[in-house]
Amino acid sequence: MISMALSSVSLRDLALVQAVAREGSFNSAARAMYISPSGLSHQVQKVEQALGMPLFERGGRRVAPTASGQRLLGYIDSVLSAAEHLEHAARAGDVAFGGELRLGVPSTLGPYLLPHVIEPFPQRFPDTRLTISEGKPRGLLRRLGEGELDAVLAPPSTAMTGLDSVALFFEPYELMLHKGHPLAGQEAIALTELDAADATLMAESHGNGVSDLGMPGAARPERIQDLSIESLATLVALRGGYSLVPILAHERLNSIPNVVLAAVEGARPGRHIALYWRSATPWRDDLVGFGELLRTLAGTIPGLDTTTPL
Repeated sequence: MISMALSSVSLRDLALVQAVAREGSFNSAARAMYISPSGLSHQVQKVEQALGMPLFERGGRRVAPTASGQRLLGYIDSVLSAAEHLEHAARAGDVAFGGELRLGVPSTLGPYLLPHVIEPFPQRFPDTRLTISEGKPRGLLRRLGEGELDAVLAPPSTAMTGLDSVALFFEPYELMLHKGHPLAGQEAIALTELDAADATLMAESHGNGVSDLGMPGAARPERIQDLSIESLATLVALRGGYSLVPILAHERLNSIPNVVLAAVEGARPGRHIALYWRSATPWRDDLVGFGELLRTLAGTIPGLDTTTPL
C-alpha cells in the first residue's frame, strides 16, 4: 500500500528531484527542467515531506544529497526508468522501437559509418525515426545506462552493468603519415619501422599509447590527443610524424593535403565495434534486428571484417 502523502507525488516531481541531483544546483536544475527555482524548490520539498526525510543538504555552493537521499535517489531512478519502459511498451504496437530509435555513435565513427546506414534504415524499419547523438564512447554508454539513449555503437567495454551487446564488426586501422615522412609513398609499412616518438594518437582509441600495439621504443613518448580524426590529420599535416586512423575515414583523409595513407604490414591494429542496449529494454527484438542490419551493411563496406571475434 502507498501512503496518501506519497501517492500525491507525480513522476514529474521525481524527475525534478533527479535533476537537482544531476545538476548539483537548484538554479541549474530549474533551467534544465523549464521551471522557476521557487517552483522547483516547492516540488522537491513536497517529495521530501512525502518520504519523511530530507533528500538534499542546502546552503553550500553545491547542493549535495544527504546519506539517506543518496540511497533513495537510486529508487527514484528505478521508478522513472520503469515509467519510461511502460510508456515505450504502450506506444510500441507494430512500430519498431515505438516509433523512434535514439542511437549514440562515437564522433570518430559516426561521420564515416552513418552514410551507409541512413538510407537502408527506413527500408528495414518503416515509420521509425532514427535520432543520432555523437560523443565519446564512455559518455554515450553512461547516457544509455541513464535512459537518455536506446542503443550505442562503441568498442567493447566492461565498465557498465545492466547492458547487453552484440558484436558487429572489426575496423582495422591504417597509417596516416606526413607526406614528407621518410616512409611516405610505401603501400604498406610495419609498425616496427616507425619511431614511437613521431606518433600522434587519438586518446579514444589509443589511450595507452603505442605500447598497446607492440611497438618498440621508450614508454609512452608519443603524443596522445583528445580530438577528432580530421583534427588529427591537420596536426600530422602541420607538424609531421604519423598516426593510426580507422579505415572508414580513408576516403575523407585521402583528400587532405600534406598527408598520405598506407596499410599496416603484419600486425592488425584496429577496433571492434558492438551494439549496446539496456538489458531491460522493451525493444530487444528490434535491436537484434538492427544489429543484423548493421552487420549486413558492414559486410558490404571494403575493409570492415564481420568475422573476427571480439
